[in-house]
Amino acid sequence: MAPASEHAGPLRVYEEIGQCLAAHGLLLRNGFHPDAGELSLESGEAVATLLLVGHVGSAIWPAFRAARTEGPDPLDRWSRSVLEKVGDAFGGRPVMPSDGPPYWPFQQWAMRAEPVFPSPLGILIHPLYGLWHGYRGALLFAERLELPESADASSPCDRCRDRPCLSACPVGAFNGAAYDVSACRAHLRTEAGAACLGGSCLARRACPVGAPYVYRDDHARFHMAAFQGDSGG
Repeated sequence: MAPASEHAGPLRVYEEIGQCLAAHGLLLRNGFHPDAGELSLESGEAVATLLLVGHVGSAIWPAFRAARTEGPDPLDRWSRSVLEKVGDAFGGRPVMPSDGPPYWPFQQWAMRAEPVFPSPLGILIHPLYGLWHGYRGALLFAERLELPESADASSPCDRCRDRPCLSACPVGAFNGAAYDVSACRAHLRTEAGAACLGGSCLARRACPVGAPYVYRDDHARFHMAAFQGDSGG
């Protein structure tokens, strides 16, 4: 494939990148044009376009599982390898949430790129996907690429009176303002924590938004094991 500048058509580059990522279960989740001087490439050129790459539900799982290799951080390594290939094909530099310190501000980038909002659990919530999505990396371009218009939406949490996510945690690890990571991890090590460890966080599952995108059990167990330090994320 040729670099992005050799492609014609307003959204053709964006769409072609999206097609390449979709073959791996990844989703191009829009992007934005950084302010002048905000970001630069290793060459010193200013970044004119930032594209976010992520996943929704368990669409990523079959491709990752088929390509998974032994060693630490298998999902991060696999994600980086895919983004490097796509970046090489289109002239973009891949960056990952795990790069750092200093770490890239992916949550801030996400809120600039698409309608996602802070939730009481600290995870960004999407009006359609709920809490069942994530960001695997980003592609930085020196060129200003055409981007689709971002949807206009509001946070579903603003319309949620009961907030079941805050009452579903067996150890009350969430209070809407902070997350007690130690209490959560300690609970997962007990017999009572088997339901969370084997089927994903109960607080996350309590959210009524995005139910069709809930992670399949083996996908959820992988992330919970990674959180516990038993598997690479």
